[in-house]
Amino acid sequence: MILDTIVEDKKRRLMEHKAAVSEEEMRRMALASGRKSISFHDALAKEGLSIIGELKKASPSMGKIAMTMKLTDRIDDYNNSVDAISCLTEEDHFLGNVEYFRQIRDITPLPMIRKDFIIDAYQIYEAKVIGADCILLIAAILTDEQMKEFYELAYSLGMDVLLEVHDEEEMERALRLHPRIIGVNNRNLKDFTIALENTMRLRPMVPDDTIFVSESGVTTGEHIRFLQQCRVDALLIGGAFMLSDHPRELAGEWKVIYSREI
Repeated sequence: MILDTIVEDKKRRLMEHKAAVSEEEMRRMALASGRKSISFHDALAKEGLSIIGELKKASPSMGKIAMTMKLTDRIDDYNNSVDAISCLTEEDHFLGNVEYFRQIRDITPLPMIRKDFIIDAYQIYEAKVIGADCILLIAAILTDEQMKEFYELAYSLGMDVLLEVHDEEEMERALRLHPRIIGVNNRNLKDFTIALENTMRLRPMVPDDTIFVSESGVTTGEHIRFLQQCRVDALLIGGAFMLSDHPRELAGEWKVIYSREI
């Protein structure tokens, strides 16, 4: 399965990272960081639709993405249209890295989430060091004990957590932590098929005081109307924005569609 391969590759990359900067040193730098995080939660908690604009160079479903805009121009569009930024730092399948994250951090005032396959506390300390305001935790690749440990560690460092689930069993596990932000991935991480119905099916399980994010597969106004009926608080948009020459206009259009009465 694709997810298993990604996780195995991540374990190998982790060894390289730890060889370059030890676990003890990464932890020391994280704890010494004077940077105050920008609230990812608050950016998504306002009235109406919030949008997390994603930046990635490739994905298993899309392959390598042809960049149609300069990074600075795309970030300028995001700065003027979306509410938060997601940046992939996974090296082998999404062609990201921590330096790519740092580059974006330097040119946006928006809260940023480090999107990666986090399986080790080292990555959470590293996220703090590179300027992340939030991390992604994927229930499918973590035990209950790991999920709790990593969740609490992130908040102890002043970062938010987007806790990602894909089905009822993962949702039940995630809700035991009483998460502030929960995301439903419409993409099956085992075979990368898309089903927006995931969001509708799992929505009733989520408490009203939890920020509810729908991730992946949103490409049309019809999708926005469907997700409006699901009462999502936020959307994480990746491929549609990366393939667009005008992400600012697209984000604005989708926010208008969402704001219309059903």
